Amino acid sequence: MSVELNHTIVHARNNRESAEFFADLLDLEITTEWGPFIAVALSNGVTLDFATIPAEHITPQHYAFLVSEKQFDAAYARIRQQGIEHYADPHKKQPGTINHNDGGRGVYFMDPTGHAMELITVPYGGRPA
Repeated sequence: MSVELNHTIVHARNNRESAEFFADLLDLEITTEWGPFIAVALSNGVTLDFATIPAEHITPQHYAFLVSEKQFDAAYARIRQQGIEHYADPHKKQPGTINHNDGGRGVYFMDPTGHAMELITVPYGGRPA
């Protein structure tokens, strides 16, 4: 059997708020709720399991998602409609815009807990030959 990522736990101040923010932004489904977890499924079978924990125990993380051009358009429209601060770069020096790295498009923004989220249409290094 090959090794695949199955799920990861995403710490949140409010698991429902964070799961719904993410699911709504990317037009995904909340698939399971059990114990302290609310899971959002990605198209490759991986789930992000949002769990509420005390704010002082949350270390902000970075999550990058490869999306199609159509998904990027829809998500970026929602980002702008909702007035979500966003940037073309991870250092927040290019506010209100996107990048065109590696021949694609990308954008950085924060989720309700303060995790850095990134959407890209082309993997780092460009499209495979």
